[in-house]
Amino acid sequence: MNSKVCTLIPAAGKGSRMTHSVKKPYLKLAQKPILAHTIQRFEQNTAVDAIFVIVDETDFNECRKTVLEPFPFTKVQELVAGGETRQMSVYNGIRALSADVDFVVVHDGVRPFVTDETIFACLTAADEYGAAAAAVPVKDTIKVADANDFIVETPAREQLWAVQTPQVFRKSLLKEAHRTAQKRQLTGTDDAALVEQLGFPVKLVKSSYTNLKITTPVDLQVAEALLSDSTIW
Repeated sequence: MNSKVCTLIPAAGKGSRMTHSVKKPYLKLAQKPILAHTIQRFEQNTAVDAIFVIVDETDFNECRKTVLEPFPFTKVQELVAGGETRQMSVYNGIRALSADVDFVVVHDGVRPFVTDETIFACLTAADEYGAAAAAVPVKDTIKVADANDFIVETPAREQLWAVQTPQVFRKSLLKEAHRTAQKRQLTGTDDAALVEQLGFPVKLVKSSYTNLKITTPVDLQVAEALLSDSTIW
């Protein structure tokens, strides 16, 4: 791509489901913080020009000491202070970008197994359609329940996808989506949802089931197994 591409890595969440005294981004995976593994994926990607890491402002020293300084990252431009929600954190990241940025890649700080293939595929789709998100087809049958936990609907599995990151957008589109959400007091669990609320279509890009988000202790065990499996890497 002949465009400037920047990656925003939100990692300011509290991680309550991990039930660990250390915040998720700083937990060690093969003696290296999860967040450092994630940054490395974009550091080595030739399409990415710059990386902005978004963490809680109180964690700036911890992030510098354990994630940034021990590793030779050259693309990390700065730490950005996170907001009260992920949505606010990403918006803070957008505001930190220079005017010449064309595409923004948003990727979870605790999703360290993203591949170059997925990153490039999402960038290619965003270049063509304006917005793209990594996803995998749902393998389980999904049920919709009512307030009393009784099944009310079984949607066709063939149409269901589990959305991941990276999610890639033209910067102007993503900025408009966040500003509109603020004005209308709308929330979304991911950036694709905010773009959808504008009425703009988001292209799904088939990813890998190994593109795991580490959220629970079980996820961490799975991540350790994935990292040790040389057939995957």
